[in-house]
Amino acid sequence: MTTENHKPDTIISDHHIDITGFICPMTFVRTKLMIEKIAVGDVLEVRLKGNEPLENVPKSARQHGHTILGIEPESTEADIYTLWIKKEA
Repeated sequence: MTTENHKPDTIISDHHIDITGFICPMTFVRTKLMIEKIAVGDVLEVRLKGNEPLENVPKSARQHGHTILGIEPESTEADIYTLWIKKEA
């Protein structure tokens, strides 16, 4: 399995954001604003809901040069996932 499918046990989140109440494109806008506030090397834990944010937020973070450390379902019934993003320079 790749690290993008499950959270490695060694990930320690420095910051958290819950975007489950937002729809695209605001899901990445909120995430991007938070990434801009944190230090390079910090890990942002993002709680998101739905297929569109699950596809778009990691893709957009990668396009902005950040690293996706893992994605893990929190509740498949509620369609909620946790995503870990490491801020790069």
